[in-house]
Amino acid sequence: MWNELGLSGGTAIIILIALYFVIKWAVKNGIKEAYSAITGKKTDEDVRNEKELKELGFELEDKFQFAEIYF
Repeated sequence: MWNELGLSGGTAIIILIALYFVIKWAVKNGIKEAYSAITGKKTDEDVRNEKELKELGFELEDKFQFAEIYF
């Protein structure tokens, strides 16, 4: 089947591995978003990330200001 598309076996494996990680990332973010929407709480990972950003000098408000400037 891959040969009909002009792909070798190695290329097909690389594409499948990349697709696996993209789907894994999308499912993880979807679950996090649903958890936040249902419970109204932030996940532990989000809390840790915000704490690290605060230590580096970034505030959540800076993120929104950057988005306004950028777009």
